[in-house]
Amino acid sequence: MTKRDHWQNSWSSDPSQKSWVQERPDLSLKMIAACGLGKDTGVLDMGGGASTLVDFLLDDGLNNITVADISETSLELAQQRLGERAKQVSWIVADACNWQPPQKFDLWHDRAVFHFLTEAADRKAYKQRLYKFIPKGGFLVMATFALNGPKKCSGLPIVQYDAQSLANEIGDGFNLLESQNETHTTPGGTKQNFQYVRMQRV
Repeated sequence: MTKRDHWQNSWSSDPSQKSWVQERPDLSLKMIAACGLGKDTGVLDMGGGASTLVDFLLDDGLNNITVADISETSLELAQQRLGERAKQVSWIVADACNWQPPQKFDLWHDRAVFHFLTEAADRKAYKQRLYKFIPKGGFLVMATFALNGPKKCSGLPIVQYDAQSLANEIGDGFNLLESQNETHTTPGGTKQNFQYVRMQRV
């Protein structure tokens, strides 16, 4: 089964019960707000799928938002939820490791895509896009499972990180500005520990 097939199948069942669902992604929103973005700043939610992050970014008046995900089904769910507001967003079906972004992004957000990249070659390909499509001064807000978090998600292995190991993996082209842990409660009541970082391209 391909990565695309896996995630298409995953999103085919009740999306409200997915373990990663957040009613309001508070920590992501807090870190994005700390970047001090203008309303027309290019913002990417990589692996955004059906996340509600885009709803709150629209509420904040941002008007240059792109949501990319390998699963077309997940993006369709988000568009259905947003209704007419979905026309204000660019939606892209893309594999994080081999797509060609249509523009540069001053804010690149990724909650729980990077930790699925268990192969060094995939991490390298992803990071090449970070370095090419985030201009100097731009920001990266990224979350992965923490060292005391789950070892798998959606039946797939992941890589756990703390703030320093994640910063080391991303490389010297980004400065670590802040980090924070979050305990996420899944719709089923399970606790999952995440590591968040906010970094700036230098």
